[in-house]
Amino acid sequence: MPLVLDLLQTIPTWHLVGLFSAGMIAFIISTISGGGGAMLLIPVTSSMIGTAVAPPVINVATFMSNASRLYLFWHDIDWSLTKYYVPSAIVGACLAALVFSRLDAGWIQLLVGAFLVSTIFQYKFGKVSKTFDMPKVGFVPVGFFIAFMSTLVGGLGPILNPFYMNAGLEKENLIATKTANSFFVGIVQVVSYAFFGILTVKICVYGIVLGLGAVIGNVIGKHFLAGISISQFRIMLLILMVISGLIMIIRNINVLF
Repeated sequence: MPLVLDLLQTIPTWHLVGLFSAGMIAFIISTISGGGGAMLLIPVTSSMIGTAVAPPVINVATFMSNASRLYLFWHDIDWSLTKYYVPSAIVGACLAALVFSRLDAGWIQLLVGAFLVSTIFQYKFGKVSKTFDMPKVGFVPVGFFIAFMSTLVGGLGPILNPFYMNAGLEKENLIATKTANSFFVGIVQVVSYAFFGILTVKICVYGIVLGLGAVIGNVIGKHFLAGISISQFRIMLLILMVISGLIMIIRNINVLF
């Protein structure tokens, strides 16, 4: 505890206030539009505390957020899908933590960004609810690759939305199931960071402050979500995916040159 108190005295107050506020705003948006809170936090967190430590900080905060959201949406979870997603995702998260400090993940974000931007055309600007049939067993490979990539770059939530949508999930069911999957993978991500020496006391402090803001954002966001129709939710989902994709492309376009 003395170590934590000493550390807090060295951290600028505006960092703590900024992280808390960013976490709250990002997860209000995330709850209303089906995810992307971690994605929205990447540029803000990176600019405040540095790109190198942003991924583990964001994943600690996301883990806290998912715990609160799991409680809020418990009755809407599709557990039959979770049993396919979680085991392979855990393997992906462990493998990514092992290579975290040895891999430049810029090209991953660039490819994911291009995919997310394309979803606005795939779903015909929100006029269709599905673009392909997504069997539940398909979440085995999807879980592995998404968990692997999100552990490396700190958040890829929106890329999962098309798969959940094509599996027939909407609104509360989509958010609840996605949260349950992310929560169990988050346990492994945080433990893996600690095991491989990535999770320092300072990163934990940053992550907890960011996470507390996210928890408040979840509670506020759930109240707004109740008043949104399925069609409005779908359009907001697409808008979020496109914006997230453009941010990722702009931030990582340099990997092409």
